[in-house]
Amino acid sequence: MSEISGTEVLRYTAFSADPQGGNPAGVVLDASGLDDAAMLAIAAELGYSESAFLTGPGTSGESGGRGYTIRYFSPKAEVPFCGHATVATAIALAERNGPGDLVFTTQAGTVPVTVVRDATELRATLTSVEPHVTDVAPDDLAEALAALDWPAGDLDPALPPRIAYAGARHLVLAAGSRERLADLDYDFARLEALMHRLDLTTVQLVWRESATVFHVRDPFPVGGVVEDPATGAAAAAFGAYLRELALVPDAAVLTLHQGQDMGRPGTLAVELRAGDARVRVSGTGTRIPAAQ
Repeated sequence: MSEISGTEVLRYTAFSADPQGGNPAGVVLDASGLDDAAMLAIAAELGYSESAFLTGPGTSGESGGRGYTIRYFSPKAEVPFCGHATVATAIALAERNGPGDLVFTTQAGTVPVTVVRDATELRATLTSVEPHVTDVAPDDLAEALAALDWPAGDLDPALPPRIAYAGARHLVLAAGSRERLADLDYDFARLEALMHRLDLTTVQLVWRESATVFHVRDPFPVGGVVEDPATGAAAAAFGAYLRELALVPDAAVLTLHQGQDMGRPGTLAVELRAGDARVRVSGTGTRIPAAQ
């Protein structure tokens, strides 16, 4: 715990039980007295890809879960939804109030979260808003590949480019090899400009290891950081993409590995349920000691 401008700020990582893995997030459990400028200033000082702010009570869910209104800020701007900061906040609340059901009211919609204790670890599962998948224009795809310096021939033709949404928009691009995914050195300003024009939160770069195992990376220049270490919102959107294109069964559990190339490995579990369009994303989380 620390204070920034007189506000109590917690630091948690999501999608890893190791404080040095996963994706770190700032968590403010009482942001009711903060305006937009103050929340943005805290997020910028922390420097994490996103931070979460509980700004007041929200609507309780059908299961009676505690309701909160939550907002998310990157160092540069507010974002409508952030999966890893949602998981981090849910874990922080569970440490104080015990595991159980939560309901977060976000700008993208209502996001239920369930926290359970697995042995010695807390695990949070969020349920996305209703997802959808759309085509990407050829000129926009060409610009994205140029900004990434990826030849079109390096893409995996079995996983065609699309824009997927599950609370935020992500351009899904599949690499044809693990080596292509690992070699990420892109034009920050060029990709940022394209993402602003297409209202993208990240670019979801993926490589398929097996039927249900994927490696992913997420450039995030619109948030002011080169790369997001573990991206729950993109994981939910990617699950919707795979189902929409019939690349996995209607009911499936997928494993996404992210952060290895950054030295912050994390694991995201994505669950698809037959007859339910919403996507579930699960992961562990833990407090980051003040010294880190």
